[in-house]
Amino acid sequence: MMDARAEIREFLVSRRARLTPADVDLPTYGRRRVPGLRREEVAVLAGISVPYYARLERGDMSKASPGVLEALARALRLDEAERAHLFDLARARARAAPAAGDATTVRPVIRHLVDAVTGAAAFVGNDRLDVLAANSLGRVLCPGIVASGNLARFALLDAEARTFFRDWDSAAASVVADLRAATGRHPRDRRLTGLIGELASRSEEFRVRWADHDVTLYRSGVKRIHHPLVGDLELNYEQLDLPADPRMIIFTFSAAPETPAAEALAFLASWSSVQSRQS
Repeated sequence: MMDARAEIREFLVSRRARLTPADVDLPTYGRRRVPGLRREEVAVLAGISVPYYARLERGDMSKASPGVLEALARALRLDEAERAHLFDLARARARAAPAAGDATTVRPVIRHLVDAVTGAAAFVGNDRLDVLAANSLGRVLCPGIVASGNLARFALLDAEARTFFRDWDSAAASVVADLRAATGRHPRDRRLTGLIGELASRSEEFRVRWADHDVTLYRSGVKRIHHPLVGDLELNYEQLDLPADPRMIIFTFSAAPETPAAEALAFLASWSSVQSRQS
């Protein structure tokens, strides 16, 4: 189970450390023993007392109001994902978070929906980055990810990932940031805690990135991968939330029509179909 006080303390210290007085239009004075803003400077920017901010940074957010959290987010220049994470951590500290649901059972209608997608690779995942289902093109486009069953395990523990992701550093950072955000939302998820412990024990790259306390909300963008059959691909990534299954998502990889990437996906779909008939 996540230690909410420690998470709050380390998150706030890490966000404070990355800012300089110049970043927030404050004068610089005195010798600085540590990087970033001083506690009193954050307190001034947030409009709260220094003792109160110090209490918040010690992890005591049990009585922090939404207004205080908003002021703190503005003072620390938090982005959308970081602000959401701050509120998640405060809620986890304020009261016992509900036990996490299973988040692994894909309803048949969702499986049918993913299987019905053609021309794009489609998957069902959860916020632990488990890959729970994939259509035929998804299985042939990302065989390593599907076989591992978890994107984080593949990205950080499988040597193949460093070839598959053309920008492995960025992919690894995004995976770790996704998991960090998930711990704020679901601090009592034992499977999530177990996954983080496994990654921390087996991957130095994970430990370094985990200590950064970065979080992200990555709903769409471009993924650059290398496939052994069709070479380098640049694909559009989209994430679709499932309101009836709040911890699950559908995510897809697609290509614009009449592009080399679209031709490559069409080839992989045809190749997969042939392989299925022969098996």
